[in-house]
Amino acid sequence: MDALIQKAISQLGEKEVQGKDSHNPTIIQYAQEAGFTWVNDDETPWCSIFVNWVAKSCQLKCSNKANARSWLTIGKNVDANPEPGDIVIFWRESKLSWKGHVGFFFGYSHDVKRVYCLGGNQGNQVSISAYPSETVLGFRRLVSSSITVLPEPILKINDKGNRVKLLQTALNSAGINCGTSDGDFGPKTEAAVSMLQSMSGNLTIDGIYSVETQQYLQSLLME
Repeated sequence: MDALIQKAISQLGEKEVQGKDSHNPTIIQYAQEAGFTWVNDDETPWCSIFVNWVAKSCQLKCSNKANARSWLTIGKNVDANPEPGDIVIFWRESKLSWKGHVGFFFGYSHDVKRVYCLGGNQGNQVSISAYPSETVLGFRRLVSSSITVLPEPILKINDKGNRVKLLQTALNSAGINCGTSDGDFGPKTEAAVSMLQSMSGNLTIDGIYSVETQQYLQSLLME
């Protein structure tokens, strides 16, 4: 998520130009590069456009839609343990309405009553703002939009090399945090493989990357 966070942070301060006849070309660029070619102003609600632009720039899956709630089905559900850089979706006016807001989760306030979110169209600009926790609809972890190559089994604790690095990259793409893809099958990678196995409901949870574990990981990446 480091590249995603850096990309989003680099845009802080980009804001709409006041007046209907003047527009910020950077905001229009977000829309054009994200595939919203019909948008040629900075008046169109652009929170989802900004998230699509950041995600696409980082080769992560996009919603390809301009409405905030379209992100509720993208990536992996991480409601139980969101991390900085995950997508956060809020409702506006009513949970039952179509209206919402979307941005990148940056943490909670000390009392957990507010969620800090980096996003576009927040006060008409890219900013970090706080939103009531009670308005959160969900958290999602984005996965790679490219085809992920899976290594051949078996891999286990203390193994090293490029096959381990491929496994670590695939686990992170599936939304299972195993840290940096450093090619070292250490305790964190073992824990990530065990987490993957527990998600299946029928695999032996031993932290060993087996043929069956490979097949299950492949099925997750194809969703």
